[in-house]
Amino acid sequence: MDKKQVYFVGAGPGAADLITVRGAKLIADADVIIYAGSLVNPELLNYAREGAEIHNSAYMTLGEVLDVMKSAAADNKTVVRLHTGDPSLYGAVREQMDALDELRITYESCPGVSAAFGAAASMDLEYTLPGLSQSLVITRMAGRTAVPEKESIESWAAHDATMAIYLSTGMLEELSRKLIAGGYKEDTPAAIIYKATWPDEEYYYCKVADLAAVAAEHGITKTALILVGDAIGRSGYEKSKLYDETFSTEFRKAKR
Repeated sequence: MDKKQVYFVGAGPGAADLITVRGAKLIADADVIIYAGSLVNPELLNYAREGAEIHNSAYMTLGEVLDVMKSAAADNKTVVRLHTGDPSLYGAVREQMDALDELRITYESCPGVSAAFGAAASMDLEYTLPGLSQSLVITRMAGRTAVPEKESIESWAAHDATMAIYLSTGMLEELSRKLIAGGYKEDTPAAIIYKATWPDEEYYYCKVADLAAVAAEHGITKTALILVGDAIGRSGYEKSKLYDETFSTEFRKAKR
């Protein structure tokens, strides 16, 4: 594998040991680290070698981030751009990659564990339960960043699938209205998980209609993921055919 000048690394959802082995090694080898300080657990910087140059992008513009990358590349230094979760989800990486292409600076991505999967692990959830849901929709409410009209909350709710809704904690009354208008029943199972996998993680089960009230009761105003769908209730599902004794597979014949 050819060495790149910039590596976009997924930091995972919060817990410092939920970064990939590859991601931790890239941090350890980096000369320069630019991390999303408003979201990434600073304990991840413990993987960095002594003397690494560290920048907190919470205080930087896109231009300033690119200036650091450009300067490092000119000095033959390796940069790790450390994003929360997985860089491909709400990571604003495409604009950085396009700029690096123009600058002829090479880069590569290292995936990370997204909050939806950290939340599932913390809450012992399976999003795709047979008979209830076989799809997971990852989406967000429209805010300062618009959402295409065809990807509205109502349109996704019409599918009655499991939904993981990011970046929407401050709009929960509106979110509940849109989910119900789109097709979910008011008593559809839901959950709010604050800072999934962090030491101060909190999560609460509720119903779609009660999302705003539950968040207000526990003082949750940001940094939370909203989960919706019958699979969140963890009951009423069908058992997998894969392990059914009456079901034959390439590796096993049916027992009866």
